[in-house]
Amino acid sequence: MKTVETAQMLTPKQQVFCREYLVDLNATQAAIRAGYSVKSANEQGSRLLANVKVAAYVELLMEERSTRLDVNADYVLATIVDTIERCRQRVRPMIYKNGDPVLIETENGSLAHAYAYDASSVLRGAELLGRHLKMFTDKVEHSGAGGRPSTVITACMSAEEASKLYQEMLAQ
Repeated sequence: MKTVETAQMLTPKQQVFCREYLVDLNATQAAIRAGYSVKSANEQGSRLLANVKVAAYVELLMEERSTRLDVNADYVLATIVDTIERCRQRVRPMIYKNGDPVLIETENGSLAHAYAYDASSVLRGAELLGRHLKMFTDKVEHSGAGGRPSTVITACMSAEEASKLYQEMLAQ
């Protein structure tokens, strides 16, 4: 019932925008599909997503979809782990262009099928898991020109102070 109540706070066009936004999470395209002008769709999409009521309705629709599909963080992580494990296994025998299997000689001299190891998929899955576990951090350097500390002019400064700092920054 919460969905109906939340939807009633929006115009019909805003409701359509919210449903269309869930299709591809592209605000511009959702605005166009909802009937907003193509020329202003980018601005309209951004404005609509910034609207508290629209954002709440989008969030509610996303939660309902996740519940309906039984998709949550556990499901996503389990899928990533399963994919990594499958990519690490010998699941696809290699074949030549003509369709014949690629055979390799084993240690005991017998022939066996050659299997492809999908390293890129394993690494991509491991990267996604690592991000989830916050194992990797993107470092952001905050500094001014030449590695010197940044100078910030704030509204609390007097015009004279701000002017002086600005002139010092230009001199550097």
